[in-house]
This record gives sequence, C-alpha cells and structure tokens, in this order.
Amino acid sequence: MAERKKHPVIICRCNDVTEEDIVNAIKMGFTDPEEIKRLLRVGMGPCQGRTCIPLMLRIVARETGKPISELKPPTARPPLIPVPVKVAKVGGNPLSE
Repeated sequence: MAERKKHPVIICRCNDVTEEDIVNAIKMGFTDPEEIKRLLRVGMGPCQGRTCIPLMLRIVARETGKPISELKPPTARPPLIPVPVKVAKVGGNPLSE
C-alpha cells in the first residue's frame, strides 16, 4: 500500500508556522514562549496570537514536561500608530487623516 503523506499541522495561520517548526525550535533549546515567538513569529500576525499562542503554549508544555500554568505567555505589543476603526472598515490611510 502507498504511504500516506502526512500534512503539516498549522499552528499560526498568519505566519504559516507548523507544529513541527515549534517542536524543532524546542529541540534546538528554545523553551521559553517569548523566545519561540521571536524566532518563529508566532502570534505576530494580524490576529495577534488569539489562536496560536494558546496552541504554542500547549506544545511547549507537552514537549518540556512543564505544567502550562508555569509557562509565561509572550507579551502582546500594540501597534506603533493607533489605527482608527474607520480605517480598518473602509481601508483608508491613517497617516493622511
């Protein structure tokens, strides 16, 4: 029988980071969630980590054997320039208004 190709499990859809990417980073010695975020850009996309950060924390806990309660989530950083809601809705330019 032909071997079935295993599809990668996408953890961060914004930055196309897979579970395998995170596991490999942990094997390389990056076990702090903040380090993994900076290395792989997990949680730095438009969703700001709403889905991928909790998933990444579970993977770190599983791979390191640490309780998830001991892991510190990476810090969230707001945009440098406040973006008015009308810009997001209409697609205008915040710098020209």
